[in-house]
Amino acid sequence: MGSSNSSVRRVVVLGSTGSIGTQTLDVVRRNADKLEIVGLAVNTSVDALNEQMRAFGVRHVAVGDARLASDPRCDELRSFTGGFVDGTFGVGSDAVTDLVRLPEADIVVNALVGAAGLRASYETLAAGKVLALANKESLVVGGDLIMPLARRIDEAAGFKHALMPIDSEHGAIYQCLLGEDPREVARLWVTASGGPFRGRTRSDLTDITPAQALAHPTWNMGAKISIDSSTLMNKGLEVIEAHHLFEMPYDKIEVVVQPQSAIHSMVEFADGSVIAHLGTTDMRIPIQFALSYPKRWSAPVEPLDFRTLGTLEFAAPDVETFRCLALARIAGEAGGTLPAVMNAANEVAVASFLAGEGSYLGIAECVEAVMDAHDVRAVESLDQLEEIDAWARDRARRWITDRA
Repeated sequence: MGSSNSSVRRVVVLGSTGSIGTQTLDVVRRNADKLEIVGLAVNTSVDALNEQMRAFGVRHVAVGDARLASDPRCDELRSFTGGFVDGTFGVGSDAVTDLVRLPEADIVVNALVGAAGLRASYETLAAGKVLALANKESLVVGGDLIMPLARRIDEAAGFKHALMPIDSEHGAIYQCLLGEDPREVARLWVTASGGPFRGRTRSDLTDITPAQALAHPTWNMGAKISIDSSTLMNKGLEVIEAHHLFEMPYDKIEVVVQPQSAIHSMVEFADGSVIAHLGTTDMRIPIQFALSYPKRWSAPVEPLDFRTLGTLEFAAPDVETFRCLALARIAGEAGGTLPAVMNAANEVAVASFLAGEGSYLGIAECVEAVMDAHDVRAVESLDQLEEIDAWARDRARRWITDRA
């Protein structure tokens, strides 16, 4: 698989200017003797891409938004990459996907936001590359297509490495399961901070503003994922991801609120033992583990100091107030195309809320209305999922417009 046995691992970062992308580049910067950036892609952030490209001397770059093809800022990208014998620059979604097929790439970090990351994940595994996955929608929407590819690569390699989860919860579960027999797992415990509105009731959330919802108590994240964290949709997506990643039935996946975010997830075994993964609330830890595995490199951040950690609290999530968590579990258990519909409706509803066009409680209401209108089918192809995604987005926009 690529040249992962060489001393330097060559990395493509999709979504390089977002929260995960910039932290990935920081990990690479700290481990320049072990990691090299060979490709970068963004959606619209051309100026930031230009800076990253020059800082890391990257020969292959892409801008996802096709509308920027004639933007004069792209001329600088063309000029820089054109200075290399084999340099490439492209605009549009196909150009982004082309980066994952670079012959020199070993690992692709997929930090794209939203359903746009699904095809890139699929093509990464189809090309035999390691997929370091931060894009939740890849598994939520296309887990039925992605996981068979990953398993095929793992079987050929003789060990599990094709898909490395970057988020803290699944990275934690992955490590808790190392060397364990999955048949002896009783439950996966996915931890949640509870978000900025933990302890509130539905009536308390009627007039929530985007600024309030973006103020996460323990993690520094992008706008969309911060809203998802506040509604607990983020945790619902993680339950579906865990189902696919670890081949675990939904009745063995539980969510528990852990407000300090010190425990990133836990695995409970048949004999009553529980293995928990703890660490500093910094995404560079799971990012680095995904890039270094099976080795562990020096910590990119200060480790936890248990002498000052204080009390660890646990509570059941409030699925009545935070309806999105319940909706995600319903979609996951139904399977087929329903998770794709739920995800698309949520993306539209969150964007509408951030733009000041919809209400906070309207996010869950919109998602549920679109889910109810969908006739669930088995997942057949990427093209089918893209059609269903488009249908769900249109339905969600019309639902929001009707209530404006």
